Amino acid sequence: MIKMKKIKVKLLGLSYSQSQIGSYVLVLSEIKGERKLPIIIKPADAQYIALKIEGIETPHPLTQDLFKSFTDALDADVNEIYIHSIVEGIFYAKVIISNAVDTHEIDCLIGDAISLSLLYKCPIFTSSSVMDLAGIYMDDNGEITDEQREKNHTERNTKGIVTIDDLEKMLEKAVENEEYEIATQLRDRIKYLKLEK
Repeated sequence: MIKMKKIKVKLLGLSYSQSQIGSYVLVLSEIKGERKLPIIIKPADAQYIALKIEGIETPHPLTQDLFKSFTDALDADVNEIYIHSIVEGIFYAKVIISNAVDTHEIDCLIGDAISLSLLYKCPIFTSSSVMDLAGIYMDDNGEITDEQREKNHTERNTKGIVTIDDLEKMLEKAVENEEYEIATQLRDRIKYLKLEK
């Protein structure tokens, strides 16, 4: 199991993205705090999430429903969703699944992870580093007070920038975990940053 400070979040809302045409914004909110985590997701994920929120059944099983059928047949359950990192605006999540004997972590796209959390009614957690990097202070209606605006500005200016050394450590970890797609993205980013110097 991943060992890092976790922050429990809940699904606050879903809306059409004003900044990325054809995408949707999913907003997660700290359970014990006032920060929100806006995440861009694909339309298909948004549609499934909206159907689950509204309690509408689809006429035929979707991919998430198929996943549930597999886990039910194997007597397994999804215990939690863990959003563990963000690299260049892309959120990376793991589905923590277990049966009576084993627990496994499965890499998952963020939209699928949130869909599964609704399907299994399991908690969603994010790492403190993800919340520190991408969280925004705002109220539940999406309004930002002057005090919250100041907090957002102050915290953004004091947060550390990810260094090439940090990226190289992340690259080593990605290769070690056989996360080759992430490793390729990290390698390309490192090359780009070294050329910029």
